Amino acid sequence: MSVRIGILTAGGDCPGLNAVIRAVVRRATNEAAEVLGVRNGWRGLVEDDIEPLTRASVTGILPRGGTILGTSRINPFDEPDYLIRISRNWAKYKLNALIVVGGDGSLRTARDLWRSEHMPVVGVPKTIDNDVGGTDFTFGFDTAVNIVSEAVDRLHSTAESHHRVMVVEVMGRHTGWIAAYGGIAGGADIVLVPEHPFRLSRICDFILHRAAQGRPFSIIVVSEYAHPRADENFITEEVAAEIYRKGQFGGIGNVLAREIEARTGMQARVTKLGYVQRGGSPSAFDRVLATRFGVKAYEMVRANEWGHMAALQGNRIVSISFDEALKEVKRLDEEIYNVAEIFFG
Repeated sequence: MSVRIGILTAGGDCPGLNAVIRAVVRRATNEAAEVLGVRNGWRGLVEDDIEPLTRASVTGILPRGGTILGTSRINPFDEPDYLIRISRNWAKYKLNALIVVGGDGSLRTARDLWRSEHMPVVGVPKTIDNDVGGTDFTFGFDTAVNIVSEAVDRLHSTAESHHRVMVVEVMGRHTGWIAAYGGIAGGADIVLVPEHPFRLSRICDFILHRAAQGRPFSIIVVSEYAHPRADENFITEEVAAEIYRKGQFGGIGNVLAREIEARTGMQARVTKLGYVQRGGSPSAFDRVLATRFGVKAYEMVRANEWGHMAALQGNRIVSISFDEALKEVKRLDEEIYNVAEIFFG
């Protein structure tokens, strides 16, 4: 009997998703296994939106951003009948396994389905935030860092020409991986991350010190979830509720720029990179990593390693349990932050 494997991409889009899909299909067809693409995340299993994937259908998708399968944030546990409909469609298409490509939310859903419904699932971690545990890097992160570093490179000339402070707000839901790596790569003067609450007085001192030394400009890279220290909190409760609202952060850059301008007398401008960090063609690193994850995911299916996720540890792709991967958010490595801090001011 032929092996039939479903694959879906869930949660936010991310450069490298198509590389995973392509790798699974290419690896599976080498052994005459069938791959079915579940469209629009878990929604496809609920609404019977499933299509066969062949070598022809994945030809040319490696460098493409986004996902040819589409995605959504639907959760199978959202509605009482979702699990019933998923089971019905699973049986209809005679699936033997499901590969779930997603971030921590999607992988938690996969874990819960494995636990409660005994659904044979394996996972592939994707998120530009690089905050999934158990893996050194997730694909999409390197592409996002490249975009941030290029933006910072370009902003240097404007900041220097106009003697301005440029605040670059980047993604980073609870963690500062993108801000730290992008700031180091782009030569930022200050990097602000959630793991290290900042003092506005120290930031302003840095900026004025640079100006006194003949460098009347500064580049600040700030993670969207960065916070001021409690003893120097200049953000009102009303503003905090807006910029740190659940599920959708953003706005700390504008607040920070206004305060810097008021306290230093220097012009401050904001660039919020937003969704551009998630779009476009994946970097070479992300293409290779996503491809290796896809191949490993297929091999995990063949080995019946249910409830596990592909992960990068050192230079090896390994299989780890969902529980190990999801036990806590992977915070920014202190060594990386210490490197960034050397260049502050």
